Parts: sequence; structure tokens; C-alpha cells
Amino acid sequence: MQIAVYSGSFNPLHIGHLAIMKHMVEEAGFDMVYLIVSPKNPLKDGISSATGQERYNAAIQAVDRHFTSLSGRVRVDDIELTMPEPHYTIRTLDALKEREPDNDFTFIMGGDNLADIRRWRDYGRIMKDYGVAVYPREGIDTESVREELMSEDPAYRITILDAPMVDISSTEIREGMSEGKDMSEWLM
Repeated sequence: MQIAVYSGSFNPLHIGHLAIMKHMVEEAGFDMVYLIVSPKNPLKDGISSATGQERYNAAIQAVDRHFTSLSGRVRVDDIELTMPEPHYTIRTLDALKEREPDNDFTFIMGGDNLADIRRWRDYGRIMKDYGVAVYPREGIDTESVREELMSEDPAYRITILDAPMVDISSTEIREGMSEGKDMSEWLM
């Protein structure tokens, strides 16, 4: 099976995440999406790994609400909750491949992450061994970033997706909620 690995803190899951997951299974040709709640991103501060289980439980509920029509094609996976820190993407992908050797995994990321991928542990292996599918982010010329990376190594597998762009982030939602604003229209 072709599996899209969509990992993040998802604090909280919102309609942008929903649009990306739907695109992966309905238009991008993936058999399944594994939504992986990461307890802690080693490149970001501000999210405690202690909330990982709560975010995982919330993700299960959100996926159950939104993906009944896709008959199990989006699965919330707890693999990172059982792995020791730090939670590097390459370690997660390798663990998935070891667990499911017959499946092919592609990592899903935003254009902002592609532009910053050189900071990631073993980023070259991620792009060669697994490949990345990149969705657009406001203000990022993903095609130029792709071309630059491909000039570094033509063996990189980088696919730019024609996916919808939703101009909201989890950070903006958390900030709005802390200011007492009703952000429910953005939540998944």
C-alpha cells in the first residue's frame, strides 16, 4: 500500500489538516493516511510531550467525526507515543517500515518545512528512502525550494501537491482561544 505519513503536534487539529488528509486519499492517490501525533517536535518549543496522549485521543475523535465516509482510509497512529525522545521523522519512518515492510511510506509536509528541511535529522535519507509530498503554504515558493534541493541531489523524491491552501494555523487558533475568541469554525 502507498501510505501518506502526516505527522505533527496537531495542537489542535483544524480544517487545514482535514483538507490535506482528504486530498491525500481522494486526489493524491494514497491508499491510506497515517496521522501521527508527535509528542514533541525537537525543533519547536512550547508544546509539552506530556500532552501527547491527550492530543492523540482528540485526533481519534476528530478523525472518527470526519472520515466515516472514507471507510478507514485515515488512521491515527500512536507509534511516536511509544518511542523514546527525541522524535525525529527519520526514526518514525524507519520504525513504520520495520513494522510494515510491505508498505511504501511518503512523508507529508508543508512548503515551510521543505524550506527548512536541512535542519532535520537525516533529511537526505527522508527524501531518498521515503520521499516527501509537499502541500502549499502561504509565502513559500515550493517549486523553487524543490529545484534547489534537487540540484543538491537529483535522487531526492519531492512531489509538490496541488492541494488546497487553508490560511490558518494551530498557533493562531490557540492564540485566539487564549484571547477568548470562538475558534470552533476552524477546528476539526
